Amino acid sequence: MNDIYILAIETSCDETSIAIVKNGSKCIYMNVLSQMDLHANFGGVVPEIASRKHTENITMVLEDVLNNSPISISDISAIAVTYSPGLMGSLLVGVEFAKTLAFLWDKPLIAVNHMAGHIYANNLTSNLKFPLLAIVVSGGHTNLIIMKKDYDFNVIGSTLDDAIGEAYDKVARVLGLKYPGGPNVEKLAKNGQVNYNLGTIKVDGYNLSYSGLKSSVINLVHNEKQRKKTVNKNDLACSFQTIAINQIIQKAQKAITNYNIKNLIVAGGVSANRYLRQEVEQLCKKNNVTLSIPDFKYCTDNAAMIGAAAYPLFLKKKFVDFSLNASSSDELF
Repeated sequence: MNDIYILAIETSCDETSIAIVKNGSKCIYMNVLSQMDLHANFGGVVPEIASRKHTENITMVLEDVLNNSPISISDISAIAVTYSPGLMGSLLVGVEFAKTLAFLWDKPLIAVNHMAGHIYANNLTSNLKFPLLAIVVSGGHTNLIIMKKDYDFNVIGSTLDDAIGEAYDKVARVLGLKYPGGPNVEKLAKNGQVNYNLGTIKVDGYNLSYSGLKSSVINLVHNEKQRKKTVNKNDLACSFQTIAINQIIQKAQKAITNYNIKNLIVAGGVSANRYLRQEVEQLCKKNNVTLSIPDFKYCTDNAAMIGAAAYPLFLKKKFVDFSLNASSSDELF
């Protein structure tokens, strides 16, 4: 079979990214234009500004990819784009741009779910081996998923309230840290110790919860201020992160045992967290489980992961027409 080259577009939040991916496993070239510094001035992503910047930047990003990739337009097999979930305005920019390219270049169009992209980012590092357990951790998701084959998502556990990435960001605000909050909490935690009692999390089955943990941090900071005591931010960040990550490890251990898991992957922006990586590596070593985590450049939002996730859909000829619209809802999970 001839090699399949997919030009993929990702604009679900505040990164404008376009990539060309070969056979769903090799990124030929990618450009990720981040708006992080811009949104840092507001303490978080401002949807209206994000969509406007996507509109300004997306043609420039495409030109860079076409000028620097060895692949020509005639070699491209299909156009793939993130259509859900995400910020509606940002998604629309990418979807309409992808539809335009598919029409002008006469290429089939593939709609990709953003979270499927994070899962298939693992294929850019090492091929997925089924059956597997996927730990999906991001700003909007915390899921445990069993996959027996491509695009077969059996969700066995989910957060009942906040996602882990959302909890990190909220704790960062309480600690007075700049956007993006998650990586900054991780930096503090690296230099701290577990010296704060934030309680325990008790959730049945494989489900998870972060609302109570987040509230414990908020209440502790408030009470210490009322007592005119100084909060050790390093220790508080470490105490929070230890409980947050350990909850995932405990649930994953339960799934590994009960489902006889031999392959495990981690997906989503929080997969860049080094403490999580360390704990998952130890978990897999303890249980003799094969582990796959994407390279750091494929953990956060990027178009290469969308190209990887589009490849199985291309093989199944699951194309969409120009009626494709963006959706802010999560239709995968």
